[in-house]
Amino acid sequence: MQLKRYRVPTVAEALFRARAEMGPDALVLSTRVVRAAGVRGLVGAREVEVTVAIDRDVSERRPACPPDRHEPPAAPLVARLEAGGLDPALAREIAAALPARQRRVASPAALRRALVSTLAPVAAGDDQASIEVFVGPPGAGKTTTIAKICAQERARRGRRMSLVAADAYRVGAMEQLKLYAEIIGSPFVVARTAEDLGRALDEGPASMLVDTAGRSPDDRASRDLFATFAGRDDVRTHLVMAAGTMPAEAERLIDRYADARPQRVVLTRVDEAATVSPLVTLLRARRLPVSYLGTGQRVPEDLHRATAPMIAACMLGEGVAALEALR
Repeated sequence: MQLKRYRVPTVAEALFRARAEMGPDALVLSTRVVRAAGVRGLVGAREVEVTVAIDRDVSERRPACPPDRHEPPAAPLVARLEAGGLDPALAREIAAALPARQRRVASPAALRRALVSTLAPVAAGDDQASIEVFVGPPGAGKTTTIAKICAQERARRGRRMSLVAADAYRVGAMEQLKLYAEIIGSPFVVARTAEDLGRALDEGPASMLVDTAGRSPDDRASRDLFATFAGRDDVRTHLVMAAGTMPAEAERLIDRYADARPQRVVLTRVDEAATVSPLVTLLRARRLPVSYLGTGQRVPEDLHRATAPMIAACMLGEGVAALEALR
């Protein structure tokens, strides 16, 4: 068996080079996002590392034409999907869902349609709880996400939501959220303690968005905060993480924030991620649906309700323009 590793900007480029150099029988063994080589890596640039294998003996013994011309094999398509980061079992399921004639040169639209049916559990829908709470690590994008949601609800539905800063530790974030509230025309409340937060939840308006500190979930203040939400049927918690988060780190975050009882996940920086397929595969396995997709810093434009077609487009690397078209 011959192995070869490619490190290139995109999965599509790696797959193209592998097929050109090793033939159509090349199979993808693994794919991961790594730090770019040289100076680019020092400034945070990433690239895709794809490991490809081919059994030369098997390839040479294989007949020139498949035994049944009317049933093209699904293996190249499965390899293509795996190269994009899909779990092998999910890749086989999607390939099998496509008509045989589309398996060799399936278009992005055809692949997206095949993905949609399997992604239904991962798309959260468009309902909202009375109190939406956002937790997650520092820098994940909680404050900006909340501002986008609030601005969109005001612009599209005329709905005025209260913004609550349960984050006395990040003065900058608190001031930023206060500024957003003033611009949007929304009530703004600062809850410096768990007791303050409890009163705000009980006495505030019907619709609230709560920003929390990016502190360790093991911190005493964080545990007290999470306990304030426990047992309330009007609260729903979203775990916010960057779309480029590696699955192992995402799993660690999900476990670390278990006390917050997250019921949804917000994926931010989708526009910066090489692929979201491994992360979505993990969320599907953990039964955590995606509520929003953040695609940039613009408020409120760069936030999308996560639908199955949108998640499929992200997994296939179709870019932000495709999400705008599916909006």
